[in-house]
Amino acid sequence: MNAAVRNGSLTAPVDVAAMRETAAKLLGPDDGPDALPPAPGELGTLTALLCGHLQLLIPEVEAKAGRLPKDSPARYCARACVGEARRKLGVGDGSTPAVRVSVARKLARCVNALCRHYEELHDQAPAAGQP
Repeated sequence: MNAAVRNGSLTAPVDVAAMRETAAKLLGPDDGPDALPPAPGELGTLTALLCGHLQLLIPEVEAKAGRLPKDSPARYCARACVGEARRKLGVGDGSTPAVRVSVARKLARCVNALCRHYEELHDQAPAAGQP
């Protein structure tokens, strides 16, 4: 039985390392504005991957945050990050190459942030069936 089934989730386990690796291709090691953009053909693929990562992470982080007490700062922060990720997904891919790179980098930052929340909430969330 895999971890997703044992934990009562119907989704596949989240591969945080792979998601961060994808994000790093757009952000560089220090998330600096001087990181070179990917080749135009690669940009579309990376953007699609990031969107897919966000679509997997959003419900997972939301579920984990929902198991925390309502007054929990971690719950509040995670839900704010989920809202921001949803807004970024709705922006579109941009009309010029520079805007497409900017949008992709914003998606990459959202992926990194949700990965952090996913890991932090994994350690904080009470087990299923507990208050």
